[in-house]
Amino acid sequence: MTVAYWKCGDWMKVKQVGEFGLIDLIKKDTLVRSDNVIVGIGDDAAVLKPDIRKLQLLTTDMLVEDVHFELKTISAWRLGYKAMAVNFSDIAAMGGEPRHAVVSMAVNQDTDTEFIIGIYDGMKAICREYGVNIVGGDTVASPTGMVINVAVLGEAAPEHLLLRSGAKVGDLVLVTGTLGNSSGGLDLLSKADWQKQPFAAKLVNAHLEPKPQVQAALAIAACGASSMDDISDGLASEANEIAKASKVGMKIYAEKIPLLPELHQTAAITGKKALNYALYGGEDYELLFTISPERLKQLGNEAAGVSLTVIGEVVDAGCGVMLMDEYGLGLPLEPKGYNAFRREE
Repeated sequence: MTVAYWKCGDWMKVKQVGEFGLIDLIKKDTLVRSDNVIVGIGDDAAVLKPDIRKLQLLTTDMLVEDVHFELKTISAWRLGYKAMAVNFSDIAAMGGEPRHAVVSMAVNQDTDTEFIIGIYDGMKAICREYGVNIVGGDTVASPTGMVINVAVLGEAAPEHLLLRSGAKVGDLVLVTGTLGNSSGGLDLLSKADWQKQPFAAKLVNAHLEPKPQVQAALAIAACGASSMDDISDGLASEANEIAKASKVGMKIYAEKIPLLPELHQTAAITGKKALNYALYGGEDYELLFTISPERLKQLGNEAAGVSLTVIGEVVDAGCGVMLMDEYGLGLPLEPKGYNAFRREE
C-alpha cells in the first residue's frame, strides 16, 4: 500500500505516519552498489557480503541539534549530506573507502515528513557520489531536539591501512587543501548580514557541506604514507594525536599552513586570527599525514587533484609538538580545539 505523506497541500507530521510509514518514506534509492548487499532496509538486520581481501573499518558519529548544528542555519539537505560526510572522512583517514551506512534518528513527532525527506535526500546524494549504500538504521521519538547518528562500514587494503601511530623521525608533515575554512564559515553564519560579504559563501559552504577527501586519502595511502588523521578538531589537536600515538615530536611552521584569502578577510571582520581558525577551529575534514621525503617525491604536489602542502617535520619526542614562527622560534602547540565536552579558541 502506498502511503500519502502530504494532505491538502500540507506535509504530514512524523506522528501521523508512524515508524513504519517513515521507513517506507526513506528506503527508496538507498542502494548504490547492491552487488555486496544481500538484504538492505526492511528486515531486522542488514545482510552484507564482505570482501575477504580487505580489512573492515567501522566508524560512527553523532550530531545533536543546538550542539553540532542549528536548524536556522542549515537546510535539511545539507544536514543529511554533512552527517554522512563526517563519517566518510574518518574512513578516508584510515586509507579506506566507505561502503555501507546505517542511520539512526531521534526526531520530534511534530516534524514535517518533508524535512525528513530532505535529510535523506542529502544523505543519498553524497552516498551516490562515493558509492555507499544505506542499509539500515532506527528512528525514535525525541521530546525536544533532533539527534542524527550515522555509522559507516568501510574497507581498506591491508597494505594501505594507515594509523596515527606510524609517524617516524625524519618524515615530513603535510595537509590537503586549505585549513580554517569551516570554523571561519561558522563565525560568518552567526552574523545576520553575512550574505552581503562577497567572500563569505566559500567559507560558509565549507562549513555546511564538507568534502571528505576519500580519493586523495587512497592515493596518499597507496604511495606509502606513514600515518594519517582527518582534521575534524583542528590542526593543533590532530598533530598532537599523531605525535602521541607515534611517540614522536613535530615542528609545524606557521607560515606554511595553507590559508585562503577569504579566511583572512573573515578574520578582519571577526577580530580573530586567521591562523587560529586553522589551528583550533575544526571541521575542515582535510587530511593531516606524515610521509618520508623519498615517498613524497613519488606522490608529488597533488593527490587525486587535491593540493598537498608540506607544513612541518617529524622530530624526536623530546622536542614535543612546536609551532615555529618565521624567525625560527617555537612555542608548544597545545592540543586545544573542539572537544565534545569543551570548546576552546
